[in-house]
Amino acid sequence: MIAPVIDQIADDYKNIIKVVKINTDENPTTSTEYSIRSIPTVMIFINGQKVDTVIGAVPKSTLLNALNKHLNKQNKKSII
Repeated sequence: MIAPVIDQIADDYKNIIKVVKINTDENPTTSTEYSIRSIPTVMIFINGQKVDTVIGAVPKSTLLNALNKHLNKQNKKSII
């Protein structure tokens, strides 16, 4: 349901972030490792560490708010 939104965000931010989609049916080990119980689940990682999770078919604005919150934190760290 949110695949087109994820694709659009991936394109809009292609020079800033890496977007990866995983089919949980084909990757049950990954689903278990990250305790994915609802689909869709969007996870944000920074330097390999999970920093945020958005669960459910949410509006694009919700996904962008979560993403930008962490991008802004990273930019502030780069400046300091």
